[in-house]
Order: sequence, then C-alpha cells, then structure tokens
Amino acid sequence: MSTSSRYPFTAIVGQDDLRLALLLNAVSPAVGGVLVRGEKGTAKSTAVRALAALLPPVRTVEGCRFSCDPAAPDPGCPDGPHPADGPGGERAARMVELPVGASEDRLVGALDIERALAEGVKAFEPGLLADAHRGILYVDEVNLLHDHLIDLLLDAAAMGASYVEREGVSVRHAARFLLVGTMNPEEGELRPQLLDRFGLTVEVAASREPDQRVEVVRRRLAFEDDPAAFAGRWSGAEAELRARVAAARALLPRVRLGDGALRRIAAVCAAFEVDGMRGDLVMARTATALAAWAGRTEVAVEDVRRAALLALPHRRRRNPFDAPGLDEEKLDEVLRDAAADGPEDEPPTPPEGQAPEEPDGGDDGPGPDGGGGGRPDPGDGAGDGSGGLPPQRTEDSGAPAPEDAPEALTGAEPGESGGGTPRPGSAKQQAVAAGEPFRTKVLSVPGLGAGAAGRRSRARTEHGRTTGATRPEGALTKLHLTATVRAAAPHQRARGRSGRGLVVRRDDLRQATREGREGNLVLFVVDASGSMAARKRMGAVKGAVLSLLLDAYQRRDKVGLVTFRGREAEVALPPTSSVDAAAARLQALPTGGRTPLAAGLLKAHDVLRVERLRDATRRPLLVVVTDGRATGGPEPVALAARAARLHAAEATASVVVDCETGPVRLGLAGELARELRGTAVTLDELRAEALTGLVKDVTDHPRARRAA
Repeated sequence: MSTSSRYPFTAIVGQDDLRLALLLNAVSPAVGGVLVRGEKGTAKSTAVRALAALLPPVRTVEGCRFSCDPAAPDPGCPDGPHPADGPGGERAARMVELPVGASEDRLVGALDIERALAEGVKAFEPGLLADAHRGILYVDEVNLLHDHLIDLLLDAAAMGASYVEREGVSVRHAARFLLVGTMNPEEGELRPQLLDRFGLTVEVAASREPDQRVEVVRRRLAFEDDPAAFAGRWSGAEAELRARVAAARALLPRVRLGDGALRRIAAVCAAFEVDGMRGDLVMARTATALAAWAGRTEVAVEDVRRAALLALPHRRRRNPFDAPGLDEEKLDEVLRDAAADGPEDEPPTPPEGQAPEEPDGGDDGPGPDGGGGGRPDPGDGAGDGSGGLPPQRTEDSGAPAPEDAPEALTGAEPGESGGGTPRPGSAKQQAVAAGEPFRTKVLSVPGLGAGAAGRRSRARTEHGRTTGATRPEGALTKLHLTATVRAAAPHQRARGRSGRGLVVRRDDLRQATREGREGNLVLFVVDASGSMAARKRMGAVKGAVLSLLLDAYQRRDKVGLVTFRGREAEVALPPTSSVDAAAARLQALPTGGRTPLAAGLLKAHDVLRVERLRDATRRPLLVVVTDGRATGGPEPVALAARAARLHAAEATASVVVDCETGPVRLGLAGELARELRGTAVTLDELRAEALTGLVKDVTDHPRARRAA
C-alpha cells in the first residue's frame, strides 16, 4: 500500500488509548504487541495500517528472503550464511496481514517434502512470519483464527523465531515483529491463555460526542475524495511523529527502571491476582517505553499506573463470562500503599537539553483540512509526565438491554399460580437470575465429521492421531512416512538404486489421514413459558444452560439461542462464536405465557437449515430445554410431535433436558426425545458426576451407527 493511499495516523480523531498503545509498541517491540477490542467501525484497522508509515526504514541483506540485517545477520538464516558487512539495501517497514482463512503453511512457510526425500535438499518457501520480520504482523478478527494458528503465531512472537518441522526435516528463521490483533467481542472471545500472550489490550468504542463524530466523517470524506492531497496536508504532522518515535527508540536504552517502580509493579500485579509473571514483565517494559515516549530517563509513578491500565485488564479474566477491566480506585490505593512501604526513586529528569513534548508534537490548533484539531487531541492529560495522552478508560462491558425491551410484568399461565388476569400469550415475569454453573458431561454428535477444529465430536482433521494413509490430492501437507516407504520399496531395483538412499517418486508419496475433534453448532431451544416460572425452575434451568454454554466455549463451538413463550418463538441469538453474548441474553430472558413448543422447534429447524447452507461441514447439536408441555392453539401436542420429526428426518443429533420436577411427572420430555430420535436427560443427570450413560446413548443410536 503506498503512503499516499494510506490514511494518516495523525489524522485519526480520538482513540487516544489505541494510538498510545500502538506507539509504545513502535518504540519498544518487546512490549509484546496490542490486542484491540471493540465494535465495528471504530478505526481499529485504519490505525494499525497507518502505524507502518511511522516506523523507521529497514536495512536488509540483498537477496535475503528473511530480511536479515547486514550489520548482524542471522547465523541460522536459511538463505545464509551471509558475509559480515555484506551488500545491503533499505526498504520501508512492512505491514503484513494474516487472513482469517490462512493455512498453517501460509503462516509459517512450506517445506517441500518431495524434494527433501528424493533429493535431500531443504526447499523452503517462506511464509507470512518471514515477511513480517522486523515489521508489523496484523491479524484482523484474531478471535476467529483457528487456535493452533494462534498458538504458532504467539510462540513465534514470544521466541523471535519460527520453527517449521515436517517428518524430521526442520527449518528455523528469525521472526521478530510487532504483533497487532483486532477483534469484535460480539463475534467470540479469545481464550484467557491466548489473551495473556498479548502485551497490551485496548477497548475502543465510537464517540458519543456529535462534534467528534462530525470531524471523523469530514476527514474520512476528504480522504476518499483525494487520498494524495489529504495525505499531503498531514505530511508535516506525520514527519514530526515519525521523528519522535525514532527519538524515543534511541532514548529507550537509557531509561532507568528503579527499585521503587519495580516494587509498585509487583504490588499491583499481586493485588490484582495476576497469574504468572508475564504481567509484571509487560508492565515493566511498558512503563519504560512510556518514560522514553515522554522524553524522560526515569520511570515515574504515572508511567506505572498507565502501564497497568494497558497491560492488566485482559489478564484479570477468571472465566469466559468475565469482562476485562481494572478497578482504578483499587489501583490508586495499591500504588499509594506501595509508595509508603518502599523506597522512593529519584525525581525523573529529561535528557540533557531536552524537555518533555506533547505526544504528537506542536499545538492543538486547527487541522490542515480545516477541521478542528490538526493533530491527535492530547486530552486533559498533557503535562502529566506520561506522554500527554489521557489515562485509559476501562469499564465493565455488560451487554446493554435493547431500548425497546418490554417491562418486566408479573404473570402466569392460566391454571397456574399467579395473580391478575393477563392477556393470553403476553404474560411475562421479571428475569430470574441463573443458578450456579457446574461441570457437565460431554454431549457429542455421532459419526465422523469434517468440520472446524474443536474439542467436541470426532472428525477428520489436520491435527490429531494418524489413522491411515491415502494418495494426496494436490499438494502434500502431512506425509505418512511408513506408507510412503512401503509404496517405494518394491521399485528400488527397477529404479536403479545403488546407494543407501531410497529412490522416491511422486507416485510413492502418501498423505496421512488424521482424526481429532471438531467444534459443532450447539443450538439451544429454551422453554421460557409460564410453567417454567410458576414452579420456580427457571433459575436451575438457566444455571444448566449456562453450564452448557461454558462447556461450548471450552470446546470451541458456535452457539445459538431460540426461546419460546406466549404465542411464538424467537431467535434470541443467531449462531455465533460469542458465548459471552449468549450468556448475556440468557441472563436477561424473561418468562411467562403459554408454551408454543412446536413454534420453538420449527424456528430451530429454520435456523439449522440456513446454517447448513452457510457451513455444511459444521454439524449441529440441538439441545431442547423444556418440561415437554405444549399449550396454545389447536392440537399443540400433535404439532410439536410433527415439528420434532422434521429434525429426526434430517438426522440432527438432539438432547432434551427434562426440566420437570416434583413427585408426579408426566414424562412428556421423554416422549419429545423419542420423536426427535434423541436422548432425554434430567437436570440432575446433566451434572458430570451423575451423568454416566448420556454420551453412549447419543452415539449408539441406530442412525448414528449408520452415519459412522
């Protein structure tokens, strides 16, 4: 992307925390990268792409595909060895994008197994990690990337090198880059273990100030009308910011992290119960970078505070439903206590002949394009010694209730306890809090699938135990060495073999077939009618569904939520990877009215039909949570049975969670399970310690055996 076609970094309006986090990583790549979380349309990608123009140029060895530095070439470079002080050139720092659908070979590089076996040479084609060396690696929608790719990516970022191994043949090359990932939490969360591997995290949201929104639109329209002219108007501000990044990089080795600052960092991480030591290290590096960015040679208290707000919120999550955040009042209290208990550092001083500057240099006057604020607004934090950007604002991000959400009313289904005479089909109750979640047994889809990697059902996958071998279709990716040798062995004399080496031809190569686990689409169909509320079962029901949602999160499933009550069913949450969103919708679910069971099953059928068209490889698991009652309309029980048979006809794996309680039970949920050709289980049996035969019952179904 040319400089003139890239939106200038200094033209971004607002987003102070995002800009600061990116700049700190530009100053000190050892900080460990940035994870940018936020809603769509908040300049996440724009800011990352604009950052590349602020990085200093890179000197590389001529002809080296791995961007070795002529002054210190990598001794293990696959294109080496390079002579010391050999010829070199200069190029701009790269910004490499990793697509969500990228393969492992595209990320780490491809090793030609055929040539390695037949010719004994390491024919290696570099991947995106090699392209990003000494630049930026940008992963948009990082939460949608396959887990094994995220593991490879973060391992390379942590070690500064990439290792590629295929059947005993290995290649290593340097891979040091500034890692930036963006994500929309509504589309699914990252595992806490992966969150911890990102140095900093930033929450971004669109401004609610009309003036700022007007300025955003004005600048964007001006850029789209004439990108070159717009970039030219901001070239001065870009040059100043680029020079400041270079100056901060040069100053960084001279910044002192005193014992007082270290004690504060340790106290903060201990007080917030941060697991491991990575949080302490990242805070130390971030505080040092903040001091260098402010033009100081000593880390100040405010640097430690700002570093905590950037480095710790995502390390506070204890379960998937916890929102990232940090209590700023508690943070200030811990810093005060640490200052009282430990020695103070000497007052910070700027380098000789240099005074601390504003974050982007210069005043806050009108912008070059006529808009307010020619450079990023330094905010009210200017002059606080921390670089001029305001402290990060962190809030608990709960799911907001819809503006048109109905008020919670008290009502009950006719014939059940409850006062008043509510209009039929419209009675609602206030949402009931969910019970305590518990560990559930595994519910799996029968047969052998071929969906996205996960941890639920058996499937043919790229990673897992080897189960056989086949002739490769296209490029060979996973060699089955034993099968290849067996295929080549009978032809050695005819091929003129004379030495110890095996003569292998393409027709001899065999691809390994592997079996692992896949993620499924778990669609919950939840009865929210008056019968559930009248018997005070909804708290236990929500606790059970929440437990299943937690299990779905751990097994990398997509989830959806259909509810039915009153006169109709609705899709409370379309299939998504965001288990957090499903949990929030579940917590806010009101109850009341009749029980349109058939409507709920038909709505689920429609959802699954659409999802099969979108992703035919992801197999569904239908979880119906109900007492089996069906009321409202003509022949409600017969309609529900016909709707269940639709799912059975399509071999949809189904589990009915029977919510019926009390000494007298009608067994209607069991009848529904038989119509679905699925399994029925009570709330008590759903618990891992009590559930012993459920998985066997699901997978041993006659239809399951035929599918396998």
